[in-house]
Amino acid sequence: MKKVKILIVLLVAGSLAYGKEYHVSVKGNDANTGTEAAPFRTIGRAAQAAYAGDVITVHAGTYREWVNPPRGGAGEDARIVYRAAPGEQVEIKGSEVVNTWTKETGGVWKVTLPNSFFGDYNPYADLIYGDWFNGMGRVHHTGEVFLNNKSLYEKETIDKVRNPEIYPRSKDPEGSKYVWYCESDAENTTIWANFHQHNPNKELVEISLRRTCFYPEKQGVNYLTVQGFHISQAASQWAAPTAEQVGMVATHWNKGWIIENNVISNAKCSGITLGKERGTGHNVWLNDRSIDGSLHYIEVTFRTLRNGWSKENIGSHIVRNNEIFACEQTGICGSMGAAFSIVENNYIHDIWVKRQFEGAEIAGIKFHAAIDTQIRNNRICRTGRGMWLDWMAQGTRVSRNIVYGNDLEDLFFEVDHGPYIVDNNILGSPVNVWNMSQGGAYVHNLFAGLFRVFQEKSRYTPYHLPHRTDIAGLSIILNGDNRFYNNLFIPVAGAKLGHGKAEYDNGSYPNFMDGNAYYNHALQYGKEEHFVSLPDFDPKFRMEEKGKEVHISFAVQGVKDLQTGIVTTERLGKAKLPKAAYEQLDGTPIVFDKDICNVKRSEQPVPGPFERLNEGDNTIVYPFK
Repeated sequence: MKKVKILIVLLVAGSLAYGKEYHVSVKGNDANTGTEAAPFRTIGRAAQAAYAGDVITVHAGTYREWVNPPRGGAGEDARIVYRAAPGEQVEIKGSEVVNTWTKETGGVWKVTLPNSFFGDYNPYADLIYGDWFNGMGRVHHTGEVFLNNKSLYEKETIDKVRNPEIYPRSKDPEGSKYVWYCESDAENTTIWANFHQHNPNKELVEISLRRTCFYPEKQGVNYLTVQGFHISQAASQWAAPTAEQVGMVATHWNKGWIIENNVISNAKCSGITLGKERGTGHNVWLNDRSIDGSLHYIEVTFRTLRNGWSKENIGSHIVRNNEIFACEQTGICGSMGAAFSIVENNYIHDIWVKRQFEGAEIAGIKFHAAIDTQIRNNRICRTGRGMWLDWMAQGTRVSRNIVYGNDLEDLFFEVDHGPYIVDNNILGSPVNVWNMSQGGAYVHNLFAGLFRVFQEKSRYTPYHLPHRTDIAGLSIILNGDNRFYNNLFIPVAGAKLGHGKAEYDNGSYPNFMDGNAYYNHALQYGKEEHFVSLPDFDPKFRMEEKGKEVHISFAVQGVKDLQTGIVTTERLGKAKLPKAAYEQLDGTPIVFDKDICNVKRSEQPVPGPFERLNEGDNTIVYPFK
């Protein structure tokens, strides 16, 4: 009998380790108990009930709320999981429906709302602002108007709503004729919008109302999972690296989140932020122009260190398998808080389409201090700038991504000292890399565009102890200390000289290059020993989207007989200033012996990301089979 009692106790204890499951339904009631039979009505109510180890399952429907989790999990094995019910479409929106429009003239309609409608935050009275933001000479509100889930363009005068014209900078010219304008006073907010042939009282018209959709106000909310939602239409503010970064989904100054399998769209600024909190500074350069912004950011960096920025406390997030689009600043950004994180298998596209404002923080992915951050297997296209790794990219690895269709560049490394690794990527835009950094290792990539190289002697930026946030020193960028092994340089026909690594011949630090192939007038490094250079050979590189697939076509010559070798941590050496190796996060060596399709490389590997290439024409289909 005693043994039976002990067994019962163990079974009960085991069941408690898995926590409770709370249910949320649009047919529920927050006075309910949260069971499947008696679900809550709001996700926020379930958040109040959940503790470490619990699961919140949200059922089909639209939830118009800001989820503000009061607590997090206790570790990787005791998370709080927020998930859409399997097989059900669950929307979290930062907007509200408005169907009380009155017609004025033509396609112009008007609605007047009492300011009480907005609660304690009115996006139509709040302007976008922040360090490194450029409003291009006009005001921009954080609010937005949506017609059938597509945002309209804000205009600065009512006349431009009544007489809409194509906005020439837009990447969606016809869409830019759908426009709105707002005015607010002490009592009311009025919005005018030109819906053209659409009746806004019969279509789905929404206006963004909330700053964010999923964001804990406080710190210490660690180990959350956000899974399977459609999240959209928040009035998110400009996320400068010196500011509190509040995206539509935002981790705050916390650790260990998993953001996966979501569809994230239509943030006014940023979709996901893994970012800084307010206490270490909020748009400090805007508030003090007496010193340069870079000096402000150095001060902010030291303040974050005093505020617990370390691997033990901050970062280590996983962002995977999300589709992110129609955000006007970034798909994903983060200052300090993206350190030690993994960003993988995301489809990030059509970012900064409207182009009504500019700024130094716009990209598909924009990270400051991506220390030991892994960015891999992502598809990034039509984002203006694909990835921008700014300041303190150390231990960073950019691997097996396909990046194309960007009119600025695919990768921008700004004032980093390394070591960082770029391997097995396909870069298909007219400009592939803008390298204003040192200490990079470029291994087995396909470069189909220009490679730009710059020194930066005006800014001193930090480098760190290996695999830590502790600052080891500061230095300017002197152009060099880079490695280029086994890459394909196949610039598109008609491109001008400047491709390849000839710009490094006179670098202040030595560079290390071998086993690269250069076609179509790409320029090789003068000190390279083993290479193929066919300046008159045009590989006829093409990338074409066919449904969910991308077809990549190009030709090669001379690669089968090129003397190459397997690239390893030992061969890459150490980045000069940090004195740190190009290695795994745990300090073990890397052997680059598999290609982008996970095919084993030979002892004399083919340059570029594909081991199985034919001499002559090749066509590869992504996703790779």
